[in-house]
Amino acid sequence: MPFHDRLEAGRRLATKLAKFKGDDVVIFALPRGGVPVAAPVAQALHAPLDLALVRKIGVPFQPELAMGAVADGGEPIIVRNEDVIAMAGVSDAQFDEVRQREIGELDRRRRLYLGARVRPGVNGRVAIVIDDGVATGATTRAALRAVRARNPRKLVLAVPVAPTDTLDALRSDADEIICLESYRNFGAIGFFYTDFRQISDEEVIAGLDRFDTGSKKSADAGAPSQTT
Repeated sequence: MPFHDRLEAGRRLATKLAKFKGDDVVIFALPRGGVPVAAPVAQALHAPLDLALVRKIGVPFQPELAMGAVADGGEPIIVRNEDVIAMAGVSDAQFDEVRQREIGELDRRRRLYLGARVRPGVNGRVAIVIDDGVATGATTRAALRAVRARNPRKLVLAVPVAPTDTLDALRSDADEIICLESYRNFGAIGFFYTDFRQISDEEVIAGLDRFDTGSKKSADAGAPSQTT
């Protein structure tokens, strides 16, 4: 097992990201699992911690298989995985039904996690997007595009573990990718952690409370809707 738990993975990732210390950085974690990975990075870089709110759009009869993803970017940013949609024989109506359900969940999580928090501005800063791992890449791509729409000077994806082919496919969506462990034969993210327990909503909120999500820079305006 490469990692004991997400906290250890975050500490190791922070070492790789130390070159950004002293730069104007904002950290984006994908909740829930990305928050405990991102926390040691935010601490090491003295950077604010924000959330990249994104939801998998799962195949109706196999919800864990991503046929796309939706990210919160002012207006929802939709990414479609056309290969999975075709393989699963999912109709446009079925896709739209699941998409709308996940948009509703995004709204719920935004209210729960962020509430009236002042979110850090991104324009002209280094934005680092962090999760506990990457699988198909659909949710990661949606998160990157949502953050990109807020005009960072540089967009970095940093993850502990991912499939090699997925990383290759994501290179056009980020300016730099930092991944501690990559594998051609992957399976699932949880296979690479000894402790991969579910992270609670309370832990996500506590992580945000620990790091000031406000900023002396004003928060950016919402981004327009994008569909791929």
